[in-house]
Amino acid sequence: MLYVQQSLSSDEDIIYVARFHWFYDLQAVMAIVWGAFFAITIIIGVQTLIHTLPPSVGVYLLSYPLEQGDGTLSIIRKMHPIVKFSALIIFILGVWRFAHMMVIKATTEIVVTSNRIIFKRGLIARNVGEMSIDRIESVSVSQSFWGRIFDFGRLIIHGMGVGEMVMPNLAEPIRFRKAIEKARNG
Repeated sequence: MLYVQQSLSSDEDIIYVARFHWFYDLQAVMAIVWGAFFAITIIIGVQTLIHTLPPSVGVYLLSYPLEQGDGTLSIIRKMHPIVKFSALIIFILGVWRFAHMMVIKATTEIVVTSNRIIFKRGLIARNVGEMSIDRIESVSVSQSFWGRIFDFGRLIIHGMGVGEMVMPNLAEPIRFRKAIEKARNG
């Protein structure tokens, strides 16, 4: 919350600090899990193809010929480098997605103060959206079925003449809306 603390005026108080729901963290971890799953599926699929295809075709999936009694790790070592590289790329994409989501979470600040709403995003390039509390026309809460059960949702804050601010899925969206109402009532 470094940006918000730097930008507060002397007569401004923080009323509410929004946070991401734990489902966001779960989605990030699942990116790694799915990457690992698909990488392993590629390796197992190619290993199965090697055993089911005729030897004259299966040899194209290998760098070295199979020997009698080769185990799973030996077969993986003998697989063509493109197969192993493809599985590695799939896994790295899952890890990349995880890192990207965690950077977004770490660099996003959403705060309701006594005078305004601040929505700051970005690590190197900073994107800040601010809306004065007295310029808010309405606040819409959008929750899916799972959002209602696990208490997360998206807020859309409509301003008078200044457009709207669309928040990402946040924990306790009703509490966030109540904080905006508290700030508006003063």
